[in-house]
Amino acid sequence: MPSSSIPPRSNAIPLDSQSATIDRLFALSAFSEAQREEALAAFAALRTALEQGTVRAAEPDATSPTGWRVNAWVKRGILLGFRLGALAEMPGDSLSFVDKATYPARRFTAAEGIRIVPGGSSVRAGAFLARGVVCMPPMYVNVGAYVDEGTMVDSHALVGSCAQIGKRVHLSAAAQIGGVLEPVNASPVIIEDDALIGGNTGVYEGTIVGHGAVLAPGTILTRGTPVYDLVQGTILRATAEQPLRIPANAVVVPGSRAVPPGRHAHPEQWSLSLYTPVIVKYRDDKTDLATALEEWLR
Repeated sequence: MPSSSIPPRSNAIPLDSQSATIDRLFALSAFSEAQREEALAAFAALRTALEQGTVRAAEPDATSPTGWRVNAWVKRGILLGFRLGALAEMPGDSLSFVDKATYPARRFTAAEGIRIVPGGSSVRAGAFLARGVVCMPPMYVNVGAYVDEGTMVDSHALVGSCAQIGKRVHLSAAAQIGGVLEPVNASPVIIEDDALIGGNTGVYEGTIVGHGAVLAPGTILTRGTPVYDLVQGTILRATAEQPLRIPANAVVVPGSRAVPPGRHAHPEQWSLSLYTPVIVKYRDDKTDLATALEEWLR
């Protein structure tokens, strides 16, 4: 069998033993023909499970400090798929694609209950979209991503590799949800249920946006970004062990703070300030009214 192809999708490998199989194969520096066949079968089963939502790169875990557990073996399996695939021409209705044969674009049926509006959108194989998801063109969902029920992915929005998007989330136009495959134990970006992600926002480097939070247009969140909570009087930061987490129902807007004195020669003369996100309030009935338009769009 050519290295550019995979066998028909199958769940022949039980999921409870799949992680050990993936880890063993991922550790190999080279494959014999028999090992390649085994790896293709294991990858095909993993990709199917990812698309069905029965396996996730990260999943809720009440025992974890963040509320989420990273499944590093899933990311190893995704990376294994890139090793196994060769470049191949992929047929399309109007556009031409050349990519790893192990990761073609997904196709959907009306029975799945997912709206993919015409206009250049793409969902990569190995991504999960639940019933009721709406995709406005052009948008992109990468491998390993999980997009739950009732979420809207608006125009020019990106859902990066392994990102986890909850129920009834709105990813507004040009919102960028960063992806992560390596290091494999790193937490992906997680957007929890009922969050509103404003236009031209960027959420990167494993940041977790809590249930019902609102990110105003232009907000950027990274691992190195301090977030100033004016309501609680605290500063939120990521640590070596934990990602940045935005609290549930927080309303975050782009802000600025003065350059600390003494660190540079000219900040006072130049009146410079640095970008920082600011929590200005926590979501209330008025905030909910401002987002009620969502239901009309569906």
